[in-house]
Amino acid sequence: MEAQDFIICSLNNSIYGIEASVVKEIFYLPELTPVAEAPRDIVGVLNLRGEILPVMDLYIRLGQQPQDYQLTDSIVVLNSEEFQVGVIVNQVHEVRNIAANEITTNLSYRRGMLSKNGSQPGIVTSGKFINGVAQVDEDLVMLINHQTLIEYSKLINSDSDDGDGEISANSQAAAALLLERTYNGSNTRIFCPHATPEERATFRERAENLRRATENEDFAGLIPLAVIGLNGEYFGLDLDTVREFTDISKITPVPCCPPHIVGNINLRGEIVTLVDVRGVLNLPIAGTNEASKVMVVRMEDLVAGVTVDEVFDVMYLNPTEMMPVPAAVHSINDEYLRGTAPYREKMMGVLDLPKILTKGGLTVDEEV
Repeated sequence: MEAQDFIICSLNNSIYGIEASVVKEIFYLPELTPVAEAPRDIVGVLNLRGEILPVMDLYIRLGQQPQDYQLTDSIVVLNSEEFQVGVIVNQVHEVRNIAANEITTNLSYRRGMLSKNGSQPGIVTSGKFINGVAQVDEDLVMLINHQTLIEYSKLINSDSDDGDGEISANSQAAAALLLERTYNGSNTRIFCPHATPEERATFRERAENLRRATENEDFAGLIPLAVIGLNGEYFGLDLDTVREFTDISKITPVPCCPPHIVGNINLRGEIVTLVDVRGVLNLPIAGTNEASKVMVVRMEDLVAGVTVDEVFDVMYLNPTEMMPVPAAVHSINDEYLRGTAPYREKMMGVLDLPKILTKGGLTVDEEV
């Protein structure tokens, strides 16, 4: 097997790789509609531009207990010739090229497993969904077997035999056992029961945006924005500059630095300097806590982490909806705003992040 590109993502403190060639699209988790008769790991469906997409909780599929969903969770859509399924992950990090000699496929769990040719159909473990393990920087990455994952999802969403002969029969026997291993719990199916009203509104808004058909819509010229929160205000910034979002990890203070330099973090072996842009925007610097997030941005050779309070959404803004900064706005330094735009019940400022980082006195590209 030659080197292949994998989408690297995290799920409950574990790192997974999904072959990039089968990933159709990635978007933030929207509201899902539970289906009463679906197995526990198929946690709901959504209307994706006119097509019903089943969504799997991979963590449950691998035999773990369900976790509360967050606004920062994402859905990775896997696509085959005739079927597609969404998989929930916590974060999508990057695309990595992994060579065949970096992958260990001879995994033994000291128990029977479904072989590659479909033999032993009555003995299945969660390892059926893992192709191998690769060392990527400091992390061990479990590589998802997308073929069996899609086949399993296709099978449990089908009402009849697909007529594929022996392989289909083996898959049916395997899936029957897998369904018996879903976790025991309440039969009541509610999407994200512990979400706040504000979080529910965001989940619902995302679902509505995904439902809208796009065949007749022209996305040329639309501005992709990540919507973040700072000091209770909404801000949008060009999504093209954002490499990833991640939780605050252990911060190493940097001596003799100005207040906007929060410190350094070790991000999978890469040392990233964290900066607080609130001062540039004339916002009070509130400090960093465990609930804060890091927005890792890249502009040419510059990589930096920007601390934010919350990550709300990804949206596409029509330039005609962007308006000049109102004269009445005094709390924000409008020199670093591209304009304002409506978001929910408020107006959000659209940040000029390159200008903030290069001309706002945040010298993150220099040694500190």
